[in-house]
Parts: sequence; C-alpha cells; structure tokens
Amino acid sequence: MSDAHAHAPYDALLLLSFGGPEGEDDVVPFLENVTRGRGIPKERLVEVGRHYFLFGGVSPINAQNRELLQALRKDFGDHGLDLPVYWGNRNWAPYLPDALRELLADGHRRVLVLATSAYANYSGCRQYRENLAAALTALREEGVPGAAELRVDKLRLFYNHPGFVEPMIESTLAAIDSLPESIRSNARLAFTTHSIPDTLADSSGAPGDPARGRPGGAYVAQHLEVARLIAEAVAEATGVTDRPWELVYQSRSGAPHIPWLEPDICDHLEAQHAAGAAAVVMVPIGFVSDHMEVKYDLDTQAREKAEELGLPVARAATVGADPRFAAAVRELVLERSATERGESPARCALGALGASYDVCPVGCCPAARGAAPAAAGADWTDNGN
Repeated sequence: MSDAHAHAPYDALLLLSFGGPEGEDDVVPFLENVTRGRGIPKERLVEVGRHYFLFGGVSPINAQNRELLQALRKDFGDHGLDLPVYWGNRNWAPYLPDALRELLADGHRRVLVLATSAYANYSGCRQYRENLAAALTALREEGVPGAAELRVDKLRLFYNHPGFVEPMIESTLAAIDSLPESIRSNARLAFTTHSIPDTLADSSGAPGDPARGRPGGAYVAQHLEVARLIAEAVAEATGVTDRPWELVYQSRSGAPHIPWLEPDICDHLEAQHAAGAAAVVMVPIGFVSDHMEVKYDLDTQAREKAEELGLPVARAATVGADPRFAAAVRELVLERSATERGESPARCALGALGASYDVCPVGCCPAARGAAPAAAGADWTDNGN
C-alpha cells in the first residue's frame, strides 16, 4: 500500500477541541454554551468570565488549534499522507455539527477524530464522544445527505506517546534553565492538570483497566505515569536524582461542598515555600496547548501567588503544535487505519501502562448525572454508567 493510501479505510481527520471566545462579546455566549442545562444566571457567567476579559475576551485556544491544524497538514503532506484535516469545537465556532456538514459536503464518510485531551476522564473523552453522537443524530434527523453513512472513530488516548511526552521533557528542562543558575539544581517540579470531582476521577477509565484500580482511577494514574517519565528524564539530563516532584491541580470550578482533586497549585506553592523550596517549576502536563487555563491559572494566578511569597517559579511550555506531536498524530492515524484493515501494527507508548484501547469499553468514564449516547465505532452506543 502506498503512503498516500496508508490511511485507508479512513478518508479524513477531524481535530475536535473545546473552543473559546475570540472577543469580549463572545465571552458570555461561550460560557452559556459551556454551562448549558445547569441553570446558571447570566450575572454569574459575567463574574466567571472575568479572567477572559483580562485578555480582551480572547482565549488563545482557537489560534493554537489553527496552528496545530497547519502543523498536522504540513506533517501529513511531508510524509505523503493524503488525508484532509478538518476542525470543529464543542463550545464555539467552528462548531462540531458545522464541521461534520463540511466533511459530508466534501464527500467524506469514514472519519478519524483527534480530541485535544490526552487522558481518560468524562469531560476529556466520553463527553466528546457524546457530542459526536448528538451531532450525528441531529444531522441524520435533518436529512443531511450522507449523514446516515457517516462513521466517526476517535483516536486512542495519547498521554504516554513519545510525541507528547518528549516535548514536555524538553520544555521542562528549558524552564529549569530559565531559573538563576544558583537555584536550578534545587528547583522542585509541580506537574499540573485540571482538577475534577473525586467521583469522576475515581470512575475514570474502563472497568478492568489496571490503571482504574489505583487510587484516583485512570485519570490520576495516567498523570502520575507521565509525571514520573518526565521527572526521570529530567534527573538523567541534569544529574539531579533527588529532585522532589508532585502532581497538583488547577482550574477547579465546582461547588465548594463537592470534593475535587487536590492540592491546588496555589496551595502547593504556599506549602513549598513553607518547606523552604528554592524554586518551583510548573509543568502543565494536563494540557495540550497554552490556552486560558494555562495563561490565567498558572501564568497569572499562580505567578501572583509566587511573587507574594517571594518564591521563584518557572513554567514549562505545553506541546502545542510541536512537530513531534504532529508526527505522533500521524502515527496514531496509521496505527488505527492498519488495525481497521485487520493488521497488527506496533502501538507506541512509554512507561508501564501501555497503549490505550481504540474503542472505549462499556462503562468507561461514566458521567455523574446519567448516561447519554456516545459515539463508539461503527455507530454509537449508550455505554451507560
């Protein structure tokens, strides 16, 4: 099979992301999309959106997705992979249903989906599949030509793929090097990710998944694995073998009485300062790009806390549109395509947890408020709780 057709039976790739506002007038409508069905008053959304207004109402995420889109197209073209790449969002333009309409109008019927979330959890995996199922249902009910034949398959989780981990190792070393030389060897590592409710963390992953049997379920176990891989690589590169590190959390948004994963990054910085840390390097392993939750929660809030404490900090960059990440996506596309053709391709993954499953099993990452149909393979199925 030629490189141009190595993606068979698939005929397109869809980059599926969260979306974000691109101006002050977009902020409240965007937040209404994010919180639809929760009955949150508009006045509260204005308050919640205050950090967007600090940046002119513009989230970096859409621009970063455009960069990733171009990086994917370039990598595919450079390697003879004749696979068009489209882009759709969950909560802002370009919206997912519109992206699927464009795919259908261009004649595509077998589509791979790259969701910009690396780890197993409801909002980062299953909810995207629910969005896909809802969009497919709507298009079929509208009678959009070709919608009845459209099949979407989500690429497996990529948290432990070398193309994701290795750029993070490099950016962590660069962040350490940005500190004054006198404190580099004593800088501690804080690996950050989005906090989620304890209940969703505990149920993340699939029943029978070895990672799910660990405290915190697959979500925490997968992050700890990536943190360990980076910490060990940093130790080897710097010669500092006893550098302390910890997995911490950010961006909590839930009601105060509901337990969420802790410690928060700002609380962690206070604890590290009290313990006499020379410096802390924040490594946002839970995020694919430097979007608002990185720019505000780390570069604004956490830095302000560090300045208040007099604690030197640095922040590692996310993978963004790194060519190694684009190459990893190409490898995942070729891997899944070969699997669909009945072949047994190599499944690249670092560490002890191995490559994730292609099709999420029944009961994987259940929602807290009941189940909804989720795209899963040839059509979709209500995986249930």
